[in-house]
Amino acid sequence: MEDLIVYIALTASVLIGGAAVAFMNPTGERSLKLMLAFSGAFLLGVSFLHLIPEVYEHGPANIGVYVLIGFVFQLLLEFFSEGIEHGHVHIHPEAGVKGKFPIVIMLSLCIHAFVEGIPLEREIHSHYHDAANSFHGHHHGDHSLLMGVVFHNIPVSIALMTMFLKSGLSNTKAFLYLGIFAIMGPLGTFTGHHFGESISGNLEHFFEIVLAVVVGMFMHISTTILFESSENHRFNLYKFIAIISGVLVAMVNF
Repeated sequence: MEDLIVYIALTASVLIGGAAVAFMNPTGERSLKLMLAFSGAFLLGVSFLHLIPEVYEHGPANIGVYVLIGFVFQLLLEFFSEGIEHGHVHIHPEAGVKGKFPIVIMLSLCIHAFVEGIPLEREIHSHYHDAANSFHGHHHGDHSLLMGVVFHNIPVSIALMTMFLKSGLSNTKAFLYLGIFAIMGPLGTFTGHHFGESISGNLEHFFEIVLAVVVGMFMHISTTILFESSENHRFNLYKFIAIISGVLVAMVNF
């Protein structure tokens, strides 16, 4: 039952963001930047308070290498996604005019969401698996990883849907592509569950390694968002409040 709730949360967070663009016409770039500032601060807080201590406590001795790999991997993904993870909306008129679609952007985002979903399997089952019998016995907080993914999915899906519609795609096609992105997270979690059921022995650190990669990805996303939140290095009260709110929510969840 709990895994179903996680699947729904991951999917709904994407569809809600897309629906807000298609039907509610959100106020625009300023609101998106505030949501990104909040989600970036929350991701950073969750990483420092929950995820980094988790991977260093339970992972192999060289776990820091995988955090660094995740950081560089996200940098590579964003080269192809054109920074949609940070709210950058790049218009592709060829998507609507010629029926073509920037598949590389979608592929990059889907890989990102799939990888993020894999370690969520352990978070789902950490409440009812005993440490003596399974690698699921320890966990990194009250669904902190899930909350981080969900909070970030909403502004990313808003940016993605905005790109779809401004590129000339119909609502139907835009939601079709958005739906593909929406199921990538649950698909990663589902894959992690079934793979996790079969691994043992020398793969006992598999989930710690994947989580470390995700932590590296979070670190890159969150720091980039927060650096970009300061326009021309000027103080912005609303963004500062959004950032502090994100950090406080992460601390409360600790």
